[in-house]
Amino acid sequence: MTVAIAEAQSRLRSLAESEPIATLARAFEARGLELALVGGPVRDAFLGIAVHDLDFTTNALPDTILEIVKPISDAQWDVGREFGTIACRMAGQVLEITTYRSDVYDGDSRKPEVEFGSSLEDDLIRRDFAVNAMALRLPQQQLVDVGGGLEQLVAGVLDTPRSPEQSFRDDPLRMLRAARFTSQLGFTPAARVVPVMAELAGEITRISAERIRDELSKLLLTDDPAPGIRLLTETGLMQHFLPEVPALSLEADEHAHHKDVYEHSITVLQQGIGLWRDRNPEAGPDLVSRLAGLLHDIGKPATKRVEGRTVSFHNHDLVGSRMAKKRLRALRFDNDTIKQVARLIELHLRFFGYSEASWTDAAVRRYVRDAGAELERLHVLTRSDVTTRNRRKADMLDFAYDDLERRIAELAEQEELDSMRPDLDGKQIMQILEIPPGREVGEAYSMLLEARMDHGPLGAERASELLREWWAERG
Repeated sequence: MTVAIAEAQSRLRSLAESEPIATLARAFEARGLELALVGGPVRDAFLGIAVHDLDFTTNALPDTILEIVKPISDAQWDVGREFGTIACRMAGQVLEITTYRSDVYDGDSRKPEVEFGSSLEDDLIRRDFAVNAMALRLPQQQLVDVGGGLEQLVAGVLDTPRSPEQSFRDDPLRMLRAARFTSQLGFTPAARVVPVMAELAGEITRISAERIRDELSKLLLTDDPAPGIRLLTETGLMQHFLPEVPALSLEADEHAHHKDVYEHSITVLQQGIGLWRDRNPEAGPDLVSRLAGLLHDIGKPATKRVEGRTVSFHNHDLVGSRMAKKRLRALRFDNDTIKQVARLIELHLRFFGYSEASWTDAAVRRYVRDAGAELERLHVLTRSDVTTRNRRKADMLDFAYDDLERRIAELAEQEELDSMRPDLDGKQIMQILEIPPGREVGEAYSMLLEARMDHGPLGAERASELLREWWAERG
């Protein structure tokens, strides 16, 4: 990503003179106080990226910030008064204004001891990376760049404004942010940054699971997470919070001997991103789909078996599903995400039986039923799991999945597959068998659902006959 300085300066001027920034700047100037647009908005304006988040820093204390913004904003609230941050909404935009800070870390705590600073330069020098440590003084429109951030933007380099050792010890999460920005901005970490990340990788254990989860999610939702994932793996950071991923590099894939399972998984992730975008252009990035792509083969190391020259990974889908549940739970992902990712991993091999033998309509119905709400994600994962260099084999699998999707669409049109239910509901079962609610009703419901899967819609009359026959056989 290149930066044209003249164009970037023009964008910054336009941003500074736009509303509500100009109104906010005049209000602080009228009180004799400093105000600067800071961090991401300045960086993104230089890069020509649309600016959405408006972050400001000031020498005003939180109570004074609140006094200034109340008359000119529609709403105000504390983002964290103890951290010096007040937010407000002006002209439909959310603005966050934070008092200069000079945080102190004791080297053990996961959080800094917050101290307010006295100068913009001191506030900037404590920030994570030089490209994020630039500010635009308002209303003067003076660029303040304490760490050579503009030069690094031009060069596409990611470096810290202070020494990497000090920056990463202050907040180890910054090492994960380095990986995220490597993917998000397409920058290369400075030569002095990577060795320090490797040296201090263990420091990440000081960071809460929730903060790691959030940063990992942001990385995975970038256009190309692969460079960041590789950086985390190569520096040993990934080993401390998602060790199942680097473990994949030890395993040879039985379907693709030209690459290990680690590289295969990254390829699946990348292919899945493209497929999801093509199939769901309005949906935006999908975290569940990307987690499933990265983790779908994590059960292989535990299930590897070697017999002569044959390598197998029997049941790695089931083992991997259980492992994913455990790891995502430890990272404090929400229950829905955990359940969805685990289900996709459990089902990701199901299709390959279809490519080897034609399925009955009953088998297609079961595929749809078992996938449930995850069917579209399963389509993406299964298709992206084909990474073979054998063009003939890849075309064959692609054709087979086209055929499966065609059959699903035909059956869905005929039978409303999305709402797959037996021909009789629980109330009707109890009326026909003259039984109260209980275990037998659930068993009857399951039997009728299986019959529906095997034979398609039966109709109420035939389903009632089948129910009575089943009940009589039970004695």
